[in-house]
Amino acid sequence: MEVRYPKVAGTYADPVESLALAFSSGWASGINSYLVVLVLGVADRLGSFGSIPDVLGRWEVLAVAAVLYAFEFVADKIPYVDSAWDVVSTAIRPLVGGVVGVLIAGDSASVDELVGGLVGGGSALASHSVKTGTRMAVNTVPEPFSNIGISVGEDVAVLAVVWFAIEHPYAAAAIAAVLLAAGLVLLWLAWRTVRRGWARFRAWRKRRAGRAGRAGRAGPVGAGEGSGLEQ
Repeated sequence: MEVRYPKVAGTYADPVESLALAFSSGWASGINSYLVVLVLGVADRLGSFGSIPDVLGRWEVLAVAAVLYAFEFVADKIPYVDSAWDVVSTAIRPLVGGVVGVLIAGDSASVDELVGGLVGGGSALASHSVKTGTRMAVNTVPEPFSNIGISVGEDVAVLAVVWFAIEHPYAAAAIAAVLLAAGLVLLWLAWRTVRRGWARFRAWRKRRAGRAGRAGRAGPVGAGEGSGLEQ
């Protein structure tokens, strides 16, 4: 017979706290949705957190989340494979963020489930867009260490924010908002750098092609002059 810790009912009856938790978990879901489910599920089994929906602590949910996280852990650190994985996850991450938001709202009994889903799904879509765009920019650098470092940093941030949000939803939501804003700025700077680099590369190729064209036109003239002298 399975033994579960009793939950403290009403811990997150405050609708603002519920929305804060939905926002934090949504932001984290946009980065790594399977890790979010895994962290919330493990926390649900280890403690009496009334904020965490019971369904996330079920063994079958934890098992599926763990397997999928293992796949993402590897794929997310390989250049170009990570971008392909992000494209596949475009529908999955916001969906998971929305579902978690709906479950949190349903457990709180003080927030409409639609609102919880929109907050969770919206923040997940925003952070996923930042992650996808940033990774595409990083993949223009021909070395794998940037991907590995960024991926590990993302996992640590997701783990820290979600775990912190369980006990301190307001502070975690503020941290998630700052990280989202910082990600948007970083994405803008990264793509600005990529555009400048690409423009310089095209200008260099254009200059090189121009020199090659002038050399090609000068070659036959020189050859003709040489043949005239010989005659």
